[in-house]
Amino acid sequence: MQHDEFIGQVQHRAKLSSRGDAERATRATLETLGERVPGGLATNLAAQLPPEIGEHLRRTLDFGIEDTPGERFDATEFVARVAERSATDEPIAAYLARVVFEVANDATEGAVAQKVADTLPDDIRRLVTAGSSGGVG
Repeated sequence: MQHDEFIGQVQHRAKLSSRGDAERATRATLETLGERVPGGLATNLAAQLPPEIGEHLRRTLDFGIEDTPGERFDATEFVARVAERSATDEPIAAYLARVVFEVANDATEGAVAQKVADTLPDDIRRLVTAGSSGGVG
């Protein structure tokens, strides 16, 4: 999957009015994921995504150090960070994150959900694997 297709899928599935909104949702979600997962996993997942998309995961690594353990925070904090970065409220941010994870999972043929699920607590794991069909909230 290429960058334009990835962003187009986020825009379509989330029913966003612009590509800019889809870009913002993607960046917000993946930067937050990059803060939460170990650096090596962020780098590995980034390599499986279109380069412009994967860069969002790498952006939060401390000077490119891959052996960072990842910050410890729960799903509530994850959604709050996505909301702040995407300039939306938290229910919409949670939905946007689910859409971005769904598209990333499709783009990596299931690798995102599985690898991320193996490293995250249950509350964030549910966010990663929920998919977009549930609507906002």
